Parts: sequence; structure tokens; C-alpha cells
Amino acid sequence: MRLRKLSSYEQELKWVALGLGVLSTIAIVQDWYPLNMFLSLPFCIIWTYCAWLRTEPQLKYINILFTVFYIYGITRYLVVG
Repeated sequence: MRLRKLSSYEQELKWVALGLGVLSTIAIVQDWYPLNMFLSLPFCIIWTYCAWLRTEPQLKYINILFTVFYIYGITRYLVVG
């Protein structure tokens, strides 16, 4: 039921994802590590959700893979320091 409520905000979520993607790219270019990971994780989560709405399996699984990588990177950053 919640997914249906969120689906009414799909376009807004895509704009937020675009903003996060742009900010993440700027963080990479400026070498603002680990900010790029913290910005990229919600970007991937939003696009995974949007892919589930439209049944785009390639996009969905690629974003799931990158979500796992970002969670690993953020966890490693927080644990190792």
C-alpha cells in the first residue's frame, strides 16, 4: 500500500535523484570523499524503486548492485575510519 502512495511522487523522486546524481558527480570531481557515497546511495535506492514501478529489470538489478557497493563502502568508511 505504501508503494502505491509513493508512486504518486515518482516524478518528484526522479528530480531528487537527478539532483543527487549531479551533486555526487561534483563530489567525485572535487574529491570530496566520502560525500559521493552518501549522495549516491539514496540516488540508487530511488532508481531501484522507480525501476520496480516500471518493471525495468536491467535498471533495477544494476541499481541493487550499486546500492550494495555503496552500503559496503559507507560501512567500511565508518568502521575503519
